[in-house]
Amino acid sequence: MAKRLYVGGLPYSTTEDELKETFSQAGSVESATIIQDRMAGRSAGFGFVEMSNDDEATKAIEMFDGKDFNGRSLRVNEARPMGERPPRREGGFGGGRGRDDRGGRDDRGGRREY
Repeated sequence: MAKRLYVGGLPYSTTEDELKETFSQAGSVESATIIQDRMAGRSAGFGFVEMSNDDEATKAIEMFDGKDFNGRSLRVNEARPMGERPPRREGGFGGGRGRDDRGGRDDRGGRREY
């Protein structure tokens, strides 16, 4: 059964072919995927490699975790299933206090008249 590995610390210029070729040193690679950052339009600096079996996956972790790859230190471990992650926080940017909570100043920066 194939074993999926998380690979972090990838240089942004790394291609899926380079990743597959590198990990093939540890055994048969079923697939190699680099995650793309939608906002930046480039690699997010991490990806996943699927090895053919558990022994090859263990060998890949031992060979590449903490090792230099094109000037960056790789982080390689067994990928966690999606269900184990904590839920994402709703919203964003932290705001939400409203306009009246401005510390006693009006829109022009002056003091409020009461």
